[in-house]
Amino acid sequence: MKTNSDYLSNEARVAAARLQTRRHFFGNCSIGLGGLALSQLMAGISTAADDTDSHTGQHGYQKRAKPAKQVIYLHMAGSPPQHELFDYKPELEKRNLQECPEELIAGKKFAFIKGRPKLLGPVFPFERYGKSGMQLGKKIPHIAAHADELCLVKSMYTDQFNHAPAQLALHTGTPQVGGASFGSWATYGLGSENENLPGYMVMVSGGNMPSAGKNAWGNGYLPGVFQGVQCRSEGDPILYVSNPKGMSRDIRRESLDALNQLNRREYELFRDPETLTRIEQYELAFRMQTAVPEVMDISKEPQNVLEAYGAEPGKASFANNCLLARRLVEQGVRFVQLFDWGWDIHGTGKKDDMHSQFVKKCKEGDQPIGALLADLKQRGMLDETLVIFGGEFGRTPMVENRNGKMDFIGRDHHPDCFSMWMAGGGFKSGYVHGATDELGYKVAEDGVSVKDFQATVLHALGLDPHRLSFLTQGLNQRLIGPANTPQVVHDLLT
Repeated sequence: MKTNSDYLSNEARVAAARLQTRRHFFGNCSIGLGGLALSQLMAGISTAADDTDSHTGQHGYQKRAKPAKQVIYLHMAGSPPQHELFDYKPELEKRNLQECPEELIAGKKFAFIKGRPKLLGPVFPFERYGKSGMQLGKKIPHIAAHADELCLVKSMYTDQFNHAPAQLALHTGTPQVGGASFGSWATYGLGSENENLPGYMVMVSGGNMPSAGKNAWGNGYLPGVFQGVQCRSEGDPILYVSNPKGMSRDIRRESLDALNQLNRREYELFRDPETLTRIEQYELAFRMQTAVPEVMDISKEPQNVLEAYGAEPGKASFANNCLLARRLVEQGVRFVQLFDWGWDIHGTGKKDDMHSQFVKKCKEGDQPIGALLADLKQRGMLDETLVIFGGEFGRTPMVENRNGKMDFIGRDHHPDCFSMWMAGGGFKSGYVHGATDELGYKVAEDGVSVKDFQATVLHALGLDPHRLSFLTQGLNQRLIGPANTPQVVHDLLT
């Protein structure tokens, strides 16, 4: 359904095109004058730059039998250890605390490991779950209870081994600041289903922001209307949306009307598309004043639902955020992003030790995620809602032992392999994709790069990852980057 936001954003795109001078047009044109002539001969053939579907008006849209309608992305900031949760390695367990084979580390750089480290077997046991017999760590029994709903990818890999660039590469397609985030691309391509709420909403838990900061949900070069809106489960849901003391809703409406008239005059004079974005953001904030408090009030949920999530109204927690995520997608929010900080298990002290911090984070996250999956399923929403779980990279099969002591146990950053899972939204259920070697050090079968993953998620939403683009600085920018090497992993999809 087209909303006022969609029309304003489309008008902004037209304005951006008009803003270009003749010199800018030919300077930025990706095909040049010769190409313009050639394009007349190639009329009717779709190109990557032609990213608007003539039937739907949606950008980069492609017909898919049953695309996912919305996404709940659960990012565990710091990256949980796959060897304790998703990728059981009997050989690694057998060789626990033996010296790491020299051929694995020769010429290899790690974030913190120095010298020749020792192998570290799984610290906690695994068990088979569900009819699929999927092996999962016993520290996440509530998630494991949904093994037959999960699509587990054990063969993810990235090219970044520090948190901020790895998070940016995963969520914005580039390790540098300035890229447009996953949720921004999704709302740019599909629009929003509720004009009273942002199409892209973000919540943070764990006491800290992700290492990439707010860049992880920024709009980058896309119009500002597609930026993620951060909200909270404690206090005012969204800062600065409420009216200040002494200002009634009627006065705010009159003020906005006057301000919009001034902005419209500025737009008519300069034709700057960001002016239209500013108008829409003011209008959305006004509509949110009534819509946001309603959807963010989890005290209205039945007691059994609150207990299932472990949610406590009025408090800040990952459990509350999971419940809010369900309420938001239920109201038509396209993309809900949850960042939960605290999964960086290095083993330098109690604050990041496997036996303390890791166990704590599993306890905080397992129950609400299990409840979220159960809640979506019983409401008939899981088929059209894609739930994603993962970190920005993996952990080493070696103990970090940064201080030369084994008082605490942890693992270093590892980009060469990690695990993620998806549920619902057209992904296979009870399915395991790919494999790592016997020590869980590198991908051995069916590797899935971060960009392949991005392409696959966009495809699941009914978007063509190769056509979904935005012209800026002379390049059709895409989430998957300028090359055509990223591919949709069809084996993950139903």
